[in-house]
Amino acid sequence: MRPEDVLIPEDALTETFLAATGPGGQNVNKVATAVQLRVDLFKLGLHPDAYERLKQIGGSRVTTGGELLITARRFRTQDANRTDARARLAQMIAAAHMVQRKRKATRVPRSAKAERVQDKRQRSAVKQGRGKVTFD
Repeated sequence: MRPEDVLIPEDALTETFLAATGPGGQNVNKVATAVQLRVDLFKLGLHPDAYERLKQIGGSRVTTGGELLITARRFRTQDANRTDARARLAQMIAAAHMVQRKRKATRVPRSAKAERVQDKRQRSAVKQGRGKVTFD
């Protein structure tokens, strides 16, 4: 699933605007341009596996009440920050829908082990030959 294909229900989102730090000059002290997007994970209607993966991806941004908190303050305008927050949410949901393939357990073949030991013995013999020279 691609981030463009993700549909986010509006009733699952709550936006709050706060004063941002960073670029904006004196305007940054007057205008609340940063966006704090709260997403109710239950209202997204995800498959239980995708829900668990989204909680894993969210990490410390997921509250005990089951809300995901995304703060966007990268841009100077409120609209750009809103778009950024929603895009980041869409990326997280798309990533949660991707199922990791199970790792197939493999072993090193016996022949490869034997070859490695043989190479070590050969190298050891070369180094043994570099000992002190005695003139008997």
